[in-house]
Amino acid sequence: MTNPIKIKDMKYTRINVDDECEAINAATEAVKRAKSAKELTDIRNEMIVRVKHIQTMNSLCFIRFSLNTRDEFYLAEKTYYDENMPRLSACGANFNRAFLSSPHLSAALDLINPNVAKVYELALKVTDEKIVPDMAEEAALVTEYDKLMSEMNFRFKGRNMPLSMLRKYFNDAVRATRRQAMECAGIQMMKHAVKLDGLFDKLVKVRARMAKKMGLPSYAVMGDMLMGRYSYGRKELRAYRDETAAGVVPLVSQMKKDFAQKLGIERITLYDNEVYFKDGDPAPAHGPEGLFAAAKEMYHDMGEASGEFIDEMLAADAFDVFARDGKWGGGYCTSIDDYGQPFILANFNGSSGDVDVLTHEAGHALAYYEMFRSGADYELNLGTMSVAEIHSMAMEFFAWKYADKFFGRRADDYRKMHLASSLTFLPYGVEVDEFQEICYNEPTMTPDERNELWRSLDAKYRPYLSTEGIPYFEKGTRWQYQMHIYENPMYYIDYCLSQTVAHMFLLDSLNDYHGAFDKYTHLLRTAGELPFGELVESVGFENPLKGGVLTDVTSKVIRLV
Repeated sequence: MTNPIKIKDMKYTRINVDDECEAINAATEAVKRAKSAKELTDIRNEMIVRVKHIQTMNSLCFIRFSLNTRDEFYLAEKTYYDENMPRLSACGANFNRAFLSSPHLSAALDLINPNVAKVYELALKVTDEKIVPDMAEEAALVTEYDKLMSEMNFRFKGRNMPLSMLRKYFNDAVRATRRQAMECAGIQMMKHAVKLDGLFDKLVKVRARMAKKMGLPSYAVMGDMLMGRYSYGRKELRAYRDETAAGVVPLVSQMKKDFAQKLGIERITLYDNEVYFKDGDPAPAHGPEGLFAAAKEMYHDMGEASGEFIDEMLAADAFDVFARDGKWGGGYCTSIDDYGQPFILANFNGSSGDVDVLTHEAGHALAYYEMFRSGADYELNLGTMSVAEIHSMAMEFFAWKYADKFFGRRADDYRKMHLASSLTFLPYGVEVDEFQEICYNEPTMTPDERNELWRSLDAKYRPYLSTEGIPYFEKGTRWQYQMHIYENPMYYIDYCLSQTVAHMFLLDSLNDYHGAFDKYTHLLRTAGELPFGELVESVGFENPLKGGVLTDVTSKVIRLV
């Protein structure tokens, strides 16, 4: 094992955007003068070194901001990047344009993965100097939302807590406690309703303006491109949503009704939706120290590479998992590219979600680990986001084999809950996607109209669920604490596609665990080399965007609940 630098010891220095733009512009002129394919690719390789360093400083800035959104230094640094990084993106677009226009392009693509050209082409459709002010405005609004949600406090059980801690009580064994926790969340968020509505309204309008300037029909289409989707788009995603409504919603609705009967309740409400056992959902059998010990044992047993990975993550202190006031409220995995180092942020709250962090986010981190060591083309990274979420969601199911290490005697209960939750997610995930598509297709909608839209989509995709009587959320505002909707538009359906592939890995692993895990590691190592569908097919599965595949896989998996 190497001795990685600890995250806290990595030196941060602000990137001088003026200097970097000048350097990128010089590289662009060099591309135009290139006399051979080798010279062209050499210039690209030099550019990658520069881009990796920019990414590293930007990533360190975001990590330290998210650890404490009240830190004035890193707030100022993040504000600087919010205002100036769009200029760098525009310079990068000019470089891409020059590269694609080179007479040596065809020969250069024999030296690198030809999909690099597709990534460049896609980037040119969504990045230009004319939208730089809009991109800066968008980034500033997202940061404002992040601060609002991170610093929002909820008074419950006699103490103040962030939403990440309050959510633990959403699946408490006592129904009255769940209801009180959800009511607390609604009442507090209602106090910020004007701000939440206003931020999203501004985000919708600035994003719609960008799409119009780029000559695109709507920001929904632009969002697909920003997600790197060069092999499918809105048409295929709408078909997937339609199949979810027709084939998955009836199956999930019946499953939820069966759970409601076991819970002794007539109708599932928002505060029942994450509960599967009358005596309470399974919680980890250990505290954080025990969970990390179990994770280390699990990853070593899975294989040599995963064992080395977890050792290096722990040696670098590459986890920050304790919830606290002012900390960013979600969970993520990111990379620090100069160091070849992944980093995971989470908010442990004593629920089963703590284990999911050590599987889901660590699945992302393992993919980064493999990417850094494979020498894959930098622009292709981990593949599209649909591919990247396979890394995480499939790892959750490969961890089933080791559930007893995390949950003790309730390991089987965890497996049942985890699978039921993954199935319940499918309709919700496409609901988020349809909500966003309609909002961006109709950017003049009022806040009330957006909330009514959410209520109608709830009825379509989650007909078993009621929000009646829950302050604020009964108005159709549940979407406002789904941070992706504000931060990462059009991303969410990637989770659904990946969940279907993860279900395929689950079925495969139940027949041949080691064979399935070998397929999984192959997918990690080749993630950026092929488009989404072709990559899935390369490990012997069917593309979930192909008609009938989603329903077939879901009908097989739901029998295991």
